[in-house]
Amino acid sequence: MTTAPRHYDALSLSERLRNAHAMTRPLMLDIIDHACRRFPSAGQTERSARVMQLIDAEAWADAALALMELELPMWQVRRIAYDEGEWYCALSRERELPDWLDAAIEARHADLALALLSTFVEAQALAAEVSRPSVPSVRPAFNSLYEPVVCDNFG
Repeated sequence: MTTAPRHYDALSLSERLRNAHAMTRPLMLDIIDHACRRFPSAGQTERSARVMQLIDAEAWADAALALMELELPMWQVRRIAYDEGEWYCALSRERELPDWLDAAIEARHADLALALLSTFVEAQALAAEVSRPSVPSVRPAFNSLYEPVVCDNFG
């Protein structure tokens, strides 16, 4: 496991989760290896050690929730629902907003852990995109002929 994720295709990882029938240890470790930025590989913190204990116990849904808490501290589970054989999960940064105003990430799967991890992978991809500044920072280039002028008309 690495502390910084290698470049990965979130779409490909999402597709693997969607096509999986059940969570497995290799799949969970692959998600941690490719999609996690905060999960330490050496000198594990208490929270990452807890995730590993849950993985060892095959407590997949609890491990997914603990991984979300560790990796996406600004995101919260908005909804977990079971309907007609599928789990529906939603993650949100603004859980207190009404549903119609919130831009939640939603996923569904017959397996609860896979539904949770599908939302996690999408949120991680979105967080990686958002971490770049929305406004490019440009250093001003000063021209020797440029002189600022006040143009206020108080008359």
